[in-house]
Amino acid sequence: MENRTLNASFLYSMKSINPYTNALIAEITELNDQQISDIIDESSSTFDTWKRTDFNVRRKLIRKVAMNLRSNNGTYASMITAEMGKPLRESKAEVEKCAWLCDYYAENAERFLSPETIMTDADESYISYEPLGVILGIMPWNFPFWQAFRFIVPTLMAGNTAVLKHASNVQLSAANIENIFTDSGFPRAVFRNIPAGSDRMEKAIRHHRIMAVSLTGSGPAGEKVASIAGSVLKKTVLELGGSNAFIVLEDADIEDAASVAVQARFQNAGQSCIAAKRFIIHSKAADQFLEKFVSNVELIKAGNPADPDTEMGPLSSITQAETIEDQVIRSVKMGATILTGGKRDNAFYSPSVVEGVRPGMPLFDEEIFGPVAAVTIVDDAEEALKLAGSTVFGLGVSLFTRNTELAGKMAGMFHDGAVFINGLVKSDPRLPFGGTRSSGYGRELSIQGIREFVNIKSVWIRKT
Repeated sequence: MENRTLNASFLYSMKSINPYTNALIAEITELNDQQISDIIDESSSTFDTWKRTDFNVRRKLIRKVAMNLRSNNGTYASMITAEMGKPLRESKAEVEKCAWLCDYYAENAERFLSPETIMTDADESYISYEPLGVILGIMPWNFPFWQAFRFIVPTLMAGNTAVLKHASNVQLSAANIENIFTDSGFPRAVFRNIPAGSDRMEKAIRHHRIMAVSLTGSGPAGEKVASIAGSVLKKTVLELGGSNAFIVLEDADIEDAASVAVQARFQNAGQSCIAAKRFIIHSKAADQFLEKFVSNVELIKAGNPADPDTEMGPLSSITQAETIEDQVIRSVKMGATILTGGKRDNAFYSPSVVEGVRPGMPLFDEEIFGPVAAVTIVDDAEEALKLAGSTVFGLGVSLFTRNTELAGKMAGMFHDGAVFINGLVKSDPRLPFGGTRSSGYGRELSIQGIREFVNIKSVWIRKT
C-alpha cells in the first residue's frame, strides 16, 4: 500500500489480516474520491431532515442499536478479535461498553442539549445547542468498535450526520458498524462508513459539506489533520497518544496496586492510549510492589485470542511487535534491566517489566504501544510528580496512596486530562475524556463530548 496515487479513478485494496495466524481474512476495495464525495453529499442532504427529528425518535433508534449490539455481541466480538488480535473476552466487553454508551446518551442527550435560560438585560435570553452538519470521524484499529461508537453516538444524538474513515486493517468491523445502524432503523445516510485509505482524507476534510473532524490516532496524524482542517477553518477534536504515569507511593495498598497494574498495562496487549506505561514507584514500596507485579505478569496467559481463556493476544501486526522490541533493546543498551519478558515471536511480544528506566530512554520518552511496563524508582512524592510531568503527553495519571488528602492536592498539579486515585485510567460515558499537550485537545463523552460538535448559539430577545 505504499506509493498510493491520488488519482480519483485509481482504486487499491485494503487487507484485513489476522495477526495471530497471519492469514488474509478479506480484501476490501477502496472508494475513489468521487464516491466519497457522493456519500458526503448524501449525508448532508439527509442532515436537513435528521436535524429536525424529535429526540424521542433518536432515543428509540439508539436503543435499538444497543439491543443489536447485545444480541449479536459474539459475532461482532469475533470479528474484532480476528482483525486486530485482542482476546475474545476483551472484544465482548468492548461491544457491551458500546451498548452502555448508547443507553447513556439515550437517557441524557436531550437534557444535555436543552436550551439554557440566561438572565441578561434582555426580556428573554438563552443558549441553544444546534447541530452543525456532516462530521467526519477518523478512527484507529485498537478499539475498533469503542473508538468509533464514542464518536458516532453523541454526534448523531446531537442531530448531526456522520461519516467514518476507519483504520484500513479493521474494515470488516467498520462494515459491521454501518450495518448495525441501518439495521436498527437509522436512515441510511445518517451514518456511513467510508472504506478508504488515509491518502484520501485531505480532500474529504476540505469538502465544503464537512463541518468538523474528530480524530483518534497518532501525533503525526493529528498534526496533519489539524493543519488541513485549520486551513479551511474547521473545528477538530483530537485524541492522540499517551504515556500515562502509574504512581505508587510508600503508603499505598501494594497488593491492590500490583493487581490493578496488570490490567492497566496489559489490557489489549498494551495497545491503548490510556494504558499505564511509566510505573513510578516510591523506593520504600519498590521491592514489595515489583515482587508482586512481576509475579502477576508472569501469570498472564498469552495465546490464541479466539480461545475464551486467553488473557493476552498478539499485537496488531509483526511490525508493531518489532517496534516494541526495538524500543526495549535500545533502552536496555542505555542501562535498563528486563525483569521478565523481553521476547518476541512474530506478532507476539511477551508481557514484560523493565526496571531502571529513566528520562532519555525510549521506554520513558516515547509512547510504548505494547505489553511493556517501564519502571522508575523515586525517593518521594515530589520526585514522582516531577517525573510524571516529564513527558510531551498529557492524557492520564494513576496515583496509589492511602492518603487521599495528599492525592487530592497532587491531582491539581498534574497537567493531564484525567487523574485516577487508586484506580486505572479508563474511559466512562459519564466522564469527559481527552488530553492536553501532545495528547490532543477537545473532549469526548459526557455532556462535554456531545457539545463539541454543536453550534452554541446565544439568543437575545427584547419584546416590543
